[in-house]
Amino acid sequence: MTTITQQQVRGRPAHTPGPTSLAYTPNGRKLVTAGSNNAIRVYTTGSDGEPNNVDDCQDCNTAVAASDDFFVTGSEDGTVCMYSLQTYTLDKILVRCTLPVRDVALSPDGKWAAVASDELVVKIVNTEEMEKVLYLREQPKPVKHVSFHPSGSFLAVSCTDGIIYVYSVSTETAQLIRKVDGLIRSLETDAEASSRVVWHPDGRAFAVPTATRDIQVMSMDDWERQRAFTTGHLGDVTAVAWSPNGALMASAGADRKIFVWETKTQKVLARYEYPNVIALAWHPTENILSFTNSDGELFIYANFLSADHAPFLEKGLQPAPFIHDPLAETSGNVRRPLTNGNKEHREPRLARRGSFDSLDEILGSVDGMDEEEDDWVVDDDGAGYSEGLNKFGKRDNGHLDGIDRVVGKRRATYDSWRPRLHRSFQPGSTPWRGNRKYLCLNLTGFVWTVDQDTHHTVTVEFYDREFHRDFHFTDPFLYNKACLNDNGTLFSCPPLKGNPAMIFYRPHETWTSRADWRTQLPAGEDITSISLSDSFIVVTTSTNYVRVFTLFGTPFRVYRQKSSPTVTCASWRDYVLTMGNGPVGGDGSTRLTYTIENVKRDEVCQSEDVVALTEDTEIQSVFFSDNGDPCIYDSTGVLLVLLHWRTPGQARWVPLLDTKQLDRLASGKKEETYWPVAVAQDKFHCIILKGGDKYPYFPRPLLSEFEFKIPISSSPANTKDTEDADATGGNESAKLEESFVRNSVTLGLLEDLIEGTSATHTQRAELARKEVEVDKVLLQLLGVECRESEERGMKAVEIVGLMRDRSGRIVEAAAKVANRYGRGVLEEKIKEIAERRLRGEDEGLA
Repeated sequence: MTTITQQQVRGRPAHTPGPTSLAYTPNGRKLVTAGSNNAIRVYTTGSDGEPNNVDDCQDCNTAVAASDDFFVTGSEDGTVCMYSLQTYTLDKILVRCTLPVRDVALSPDGKWAAVASDELVVKIVNTEEMEKVLYLREQPKPVKHVSFHPSGSFLAVSCTDGIIYVYSVSTETAQLIRKVDGLIRSLETDAEASSRVVWHPDGRAFAVPTATRDIQVMSMDDWERQRAFTTGHLGDVTAVAWSPNGALMASAGADRKIFVWETKTQKVLARYEYPNVIALAWHPTENILSFTNSDGELFIYANFLSADHAPFLEKGLQPAPFIHDPLAETSGNVRRPLTNGNKEHREPRLARRGSFDSLDEILGSVDGMDEEEDDWVVDDDGAGYSEGLNKFGKRDNGHLDGIDRVVGKRRATYDSWRPRLHRSFQPGSTPWRGNRKYLCLNLTGFVWTVDQDTHHTVTVEFYDREFHRDFHFTDPFLYNKACLNDNGTLFSCPPLKGNPAMIFYRPHETWTSRADWRTQLPAGEDITSISLSDSFIVVTTSTNYVRVFTLFGTPFRVYRQKSSPTVTCASWRDYVLTMGNGPVGGDGSTRLTYTIENVKRDEVCQSEDVVALTEDTEIQSVFFSDNGDPCIYDSTGVLLVLLHWRTPGQARWVPLLDTKQLDRLASGKKEETYWPVAVAQDKFHCIILKGGDKYPYFPRPLLSEFEFKIPISSSPANTKDTEDADATGGNESAKLEESFVRNSVTLGLLEDLIEGTSATHTQRAELARKEVEVDKVLLQLLGVECRESEERGMKAVEIVGLMRDRSGRIVEAAAKVANRYGRGVLEEKIKEIAERRLRGEDEGLA
């Protein structure tokens, strides 16, 4: 409930009427104010005496920023000055502008000062070496406010064109990383209304006044709007400030109000009546809020918050108000890792009792002395040996230094080390971005949800609307995972408000009136991932169970996964692939392991094998191809497929595509990444992400497809040398070699499919066609070698030996190629290979 505070504090005349500004030093000992007169006031916290005055300064100071040792001011004559807080005198002039200065900001370390003026360029000056200056030139109009990120690596610039420009200033050359449009108003530089970016203390988001007199929070990770502080001010917002721990926000407006908001709920906790307030500042450590108004008055409000609200300031750092906080969303397998040998909750050992025939049990206490009378020794020399005994009858070691007080390097390692786990994830799902997220993205369609605060709304859309109908429903269960295929849609929700986790399956078409079903999981069990195939539903949980259901809800299998915590799962027909954290490697990370089994036949194809990831690489998605081959896409942009996975112990991860070697990226001018969707028809289907995005967002992006290209060698740049190489066939040879390896891999995948399933006539015909295609590539490669020189004859013979054809037609064609280029010796060698193959004496290298 809103509290209306009636107490008023008197203002202190500090400056003549006009714009005023103030700033606390980071240690909170000093408060500096500047105004339209030629005096700067420095107040000492806790003192009611007169402030220290700096009279030798510029007229009409418009902005001030302070560090512990100095403060910086900007004035209407374009001068930016630095003053000492020890001597209260001018130290130096940092920079001069040709037009009035409107704002200054100091980096957290005090080494850089950002200056906004009526010029079009923002200057960032080094406070120690003034010749070091960064220039920000992307904004087309003058800048009203500048704000440093808590890390000092970024600077937010509020421009008068109504756009926020965010720069990275961590290097010698500042770079624009984001333009935020449609959030702030277009204000003149001398307007009392504010458009200042106010960074939250945790650095993940910022707040800024909007044109609707609200205060909007925006996250820096995805640049989406988060929570908003609304229905407060009836006039323009003139100042905003977070409390030092981010638990509260104070705002002032032209409606003569100062509001105190709770960050977590965005509710008003207190309201104060003060007119014309244009600047606010929280004390870094105490319950004090100071503010100035356009009448030149300063208000230092001690005990600003009431006793009911003061505890908010005593809390630790509070998170920024996200709609869905990424830090608060913990997956089911995220739990506290075990420590090496540490038992933090060891039960205290009880005192050992005497045995039934012990001397003390038989004789009892000597002379009737009980335990309380047994402490008869008098410490008459102060040696300390009469200190009380512990429960084991021993004198304690309280007089000794504790072991934990001397933390050695080895002990610190034992106490603090934890293995790095692979986090659980749902393939095809994206994190929350604002109040929206994709639950599933594949070639069938996509599922997305919108957070409406009290409930979610879920939409399922299909690419083929002639075969399926889109549908939309209200979701009171808050589903956070989904799978979609041609048969139905599967959802799951986490345990909430005392309700257990649940899965929900909705088939697309049935011959009964009601076919969808829900199943609740046992209490205390969270869902880490789900998958849907044509035959089964698979659920992995936080208790490391793998639960398999039929499509209409019959429990089929329940077993505990060996590798834990679980990471993800995928399924195709009767096959189920599960992944989990395995043993810890030398780099301190757990090895990601996988198991593939046929749950219908109860056969294990691969058991606890290692997923082939390079160091510091994470898996981004796992799925089965349209032919049923397991595929993974890792964080380095490499697509891999599992070859020979139906044969135990023979599986291997083969790269199909390295997206960093795509021809579209060869120039180095494009910066884009790819969100994996599927592998189908021997192509990689994905969504192209540009502008540094990590996940697809709305509106629904278009799908792109790329041909497989196995990384055999790096793509050469377009230079004169490469043109010469093209002329001599070097580049052509490399392309043919890649084509041979790629066709061999796809041939091997098709052979495994035909051997492991009931192959159709079409599949067998496709197998014969692929075998001929591999031999044709080898025949083309042979032509390139023959064209080059006679010296490559050995490699040419080797190429012929790789040919799979047993009819003799391809080998005969190879001999004709050698004859065409006049390679007589090579032609004889090829004919000898053909004769040996006809006699069955030579199996070649195939």
